[in-house]
Amino acid sequence: MTRLSVNINKVATLRNSRGGNVPDVLQFALACERFGAEGITVHPRPDGRHIRRDDVYTLSRHLSVEFNIEGNPTPDFCSMVLDVRPAQVTLVPDALSQLTSDHGWDTLTYADKLRAIIAPFKDAGIRVSVFVDPDADMVRGAARVGADRVELYTGPYAENFNIDPVKAVKSYAQAAEAAKVCGLGLNAGHDLSTLNLPPFLNAFPWVDEVSIGHQLIADALYLGLEQTIQRYLSCCHHHAL
Repeated sequence: MTRLSVNINKVATLRNSRGGNVPDVLQFALACERFGAEGITVHPRPDGRHIRRDDVYTLSRHLSVEFNIEGNPTPDFCSMVLDVRPAQVTLVPDALSQLTSDHGWDTLTYADKLRAIIAPFKDAGIRVSVFVDPDADMVRGAARVGADRVELYTGPYAENFNIDPVKAVKSYAQAAEAAKVCGLGLNAGHDLSTLNLPPFLNAFPWVDEVSIGHQLIADALYLGLEQTIQRYLSCCHHHAL
């Protein structure tokens, strides 16, 4: 059964736009838990424009569901993750000023770098996921450097889904199959919605987790948080029935 992890970055963005603590990031995360979310994801960036370092520590002390910290593995980021020890760390090759994640790791070119970064996390008992494009070679490269999972970047899937849904799904088949063959867990994230998520999970029912933020938060503005989370959970769980 695919688990739903809610990325709460956009809640922090709204808070930071006015200063103060409204909306309260911790209370929002706890509400997500209460409404059935199976994980919380944050992606702190060096400029602190949404989730901040203090948010990470506060959340780590209060969450009951899985905590997933994703980001560019700078020394400061790695130190924080090792200190907090979340259930999962997701390594993303973001530039410092990047607006949002828009590409995965080249796990072949950066194999030595990734291997050195991953080892301390695994020694600390933290599951390691590597953010990759839907390329079977990149998936196999992630397995060779010691990752436990890969997260397939689904931005292109979401974009192409609006043009040709069948072709959009098929373009991920080789990468998803490679993860299974390599014994890697499989996550997915970026621009997933209640429209494009069910076909993706029907095609690849071995997806362990989806991390969804921007679209889920936007839907909650119209539908309310509880109903929105229930809709996404239905998408995640229906394919396993």
